[in-house]
Amino acid sequence: MNKKLILSFIIIIVILVSYVFYQVNFTKTNYVFLESNKIPEGESLKILQISDAHNIKFDRSIGLYSSIEKLDADIIVITGDLIDGKTRDFNNVYTFVENLRSINDKIYYVSGNHEWKSGRKDELIKGLDKRGINILDNNNTTIKAGGIFINLCGIDDPETGNDNLSLALDGINQELYTILLSHGPKIISNEKDISVDLILCGHTHGGQIRLPVLGAVVAPGQGLFPKYDKGIFDLGSDTVLYVDSGLGTSLLPIRFLNRSQISYITIKSLSP
Repeated sequence: MNKKLILSFIIIIVILVSYVFYQVNFTKTNYVFLESNKIPEGESLKILQISDAHNIKFDRSIGLYSSIEKLDADIIVITGDLIDGKTRDFNNVYTFVENLRSINDKIYYVSGNHEWKSGRKDELIKGLDKRGINILDNNNTTIKAGGIFINLCGIDDPETGNDNLSLALDGINQELYTILLSHGPKIISNEKDISVDLILCGHTHGGQIRLPVLGAVVAPGQGLFPKYDKGIFDLGSDTVLYVDSGLGTSLLPIRFLNRSQISYITIKSLSP
């Protein structure tokens, strides 16, 4: 084989490997801006969403903690899959949430399918609760954030059929801005009517591998070229779905055109 051809092949492989390493390990912040007539004029709500960490070594994500601290969000929400199904040692995850609480003590969490897959979900939940993480599996709370009161609701993982929307929304004040945390977007096919303003999800990883124009190649639960792969989707009836592509990976440690991310969501009053 021609030496120049071999060298070219090696260079291409090195570039691809370097690119994938960068996409997986150098976490970016994705900025999302939304409006609502339920947010008083002059007020805003700032949410940091973290999803699908899959027990990555969090110090591996370059500058993650410093980025989170600088963002200064009103609340942090974790939309499932903190661990991987094969995770046996939770110390890495516990260190992560302890570090998060040193930055912001308003942290809210819902479980993902990998928590269930691990067979040790209850043990993890107890450990998170012990460390001051607010568990919202099929539950809700009213909180003051960014100078306003909101409903913050959560369902247990819909991918494994453990969601209960009725419990999650039970007793909420419909006049308040309402956010629903769900690990995956399957909740919108499970339920015909979801009377909330914003649904925050993860699970899809943005497909991990994306193609120009076409987007995600495949996503769990949706198959090839999924509709709800990543980003903002208007569901009608004043409900918005946002799918975060997350921090980690599963199956293979690969991301392509789909950099590891956290999401910083700002919700302001509707412009006149």
